[in-house]
Amino acid sequence: MKNVLYYIVIAIASLFIRQSLFAQTEGRGKPIYSAYTGLVMAGYQGWFAAEGDDSHRGWYHYRGRGGAFEPGVSSVDFWPDMREYKKKYKSPFKFADGSDAYLYSAYDEESVDLHFKWMKEYGIDGVHMQRFVAEIKSASGKRHFNKVLQSALKAAKKYGRAISVMYDLSGCRSEDIALVDADWKELVKTFKLTDPEVNPTYLLHRGKPLMTIWGVGFNDRRRYTIADVDQLVDRLKSPDHGVSVMLGVPYYWSSLGRDTEPSEALHTLVRKADIVMPWAVGRYNSETFDPSVVARDIAWCTTNNVDYVPLVFAGFSWGNMHNNPKIYHQIPRLKGDFFWQQVAAAKQAGAKALYIAMFDEIDEGTAIFKTANEKDTPLNGEKGLRFVGIEDDLPTDHYLWLAGQAAAWFHGKPGYGAERPER
Repeated sequence: MKNVLYYIVIAIASLFIRQSLFAQTEGRGKPIYSAYTGLVMAGYQGWFAAEGDDSHRGWYHYRGRGGAFEPGVSSVDFWPDMREYKKKYKSPFKFADGSDAYLYSAYDEESVDLHFKWMKEYGIDGVHMQRFVAEIKSASGKRHFNKVLQSALKAAKKYGRAISVMYDLSGCRSEDIALVDADWKELVKTFKLTDPEVNPTYLLHRGKPLMTIWGVGFNDRRRYTIADVDQLVDRLKSPDHGVSVMLGVPYYWSSLGRDTEPSEALHTLVRKADIVMPWAVGRYNSETFDPSVVARDIAWCTTNNVDYVPLVFAGFSWGNMHNNPKIYHQIPRLKGDFFWQQVAAAKQAGAKALYIAMFDEIDEGTAIFKTANEKDTPLNGEKGLRFVGIEDDLPTDHYLWLAGQAAAWFHGKPGYGAERPER
């Protein structure tokens, strides 16, 4: 009898232990973001470096003409709000009172961590990490973007933000396109990119890890073809890779007009993709924006079983990049009215998710992260150049907050409409 009781106790104990272990492990190893649906995500450049950081790239991407970075020569229009950064680098610029102006480096893990912290605080779902194929061809470029991605994966996990990789084909030749699938394999191996135990917030779509290929179908004389990208997508969607693909295409892709190569081959390619995301930056301002374009795109995608993510942006400015004061605030932000105009049109047309261009793009003035008010920017030489910024009567986090409100609306929170929400 004692032996029977002994085995009964052991059996019950074993069952309890198995149930306990199951309870502890249930849900572990499962991806948190199973689809790019109901999400508002931004593009993340991560390309800024600073003189004195460990990237050894100098003032990379802050630099202007001839590689210089000094008063009167810069490629950025906005200046980051530097008050919360742990690591700061003294720039060659000064404020009107003679004090030094500082900048951050995306090569520093602390900077990337701060950006993801802001995403969580304001309710932005996550980012697509830009990976420039023309950059990763070089050792220094690959080292830089690998370091930024490593920091971002760590921060995404820490703050529970969605993350994915977006390959930008700008500057590529046909022979460079093959680098994408090789690099993807390397990332999967190096960072265990698609392992939900290691990277639980890596974004999936239609059951597979999402990867974006940006820059196909534009009629701006690129040195690669739609056919090159078509072959790439076939390889990426094969069992050897097994990914979902989002394609970044011209704004007028569905009608094959204006900025688009007029070839039905683009439509054939888009039908192979899982998501299409048209590039809207610079295509309109608040007066010329036409909501019917979004509605037309959604109709095409519904017919062809392709998911659709429209792009919205806060504004546009690239006077310093082109040494031309006439194109500061080329597309005015209007205190967020322009941004919200696009958000509302997308939501009301039936869009299920958004792509914001960009989180940290201060070169062309689309950034939504904290940048200095215009009155608080450094001096920029004596030839009429300057730095622009957040409107002086707004807090520097205004566009982060507004992006968070867009996310809340796309998450299903009621109370939003065509009018920009008041803080």
